[in-house]
Amino acid sequence: MGRPLTAPVKLKEGYYIELRRTGANSGIKIRRDTYPEIEMATEKYKATYVVVYLGKMVKGKFQKDVRE
Repeated sequence: MGRPLTAPVKLKEGYYIELRRTGANSGIKIRRDTYPEIEMATEKYKATYVVVYLGKMVKGKFQKDVRE
């Protein structure tokens, strides 16, 4: 067993969605390089998960309404 993380996790640049089960408070983040890929992933997972669009990660911050 190692030490717990002390630094926050740094996410790569790209588009992110979060997948949650119904009633869950947290979920898993999925990253794709382009917005059309994120749309396809949303269609794929929306039948079994609650899909939340987080936005585009640029320089460590989310930009909500960026769609290319």
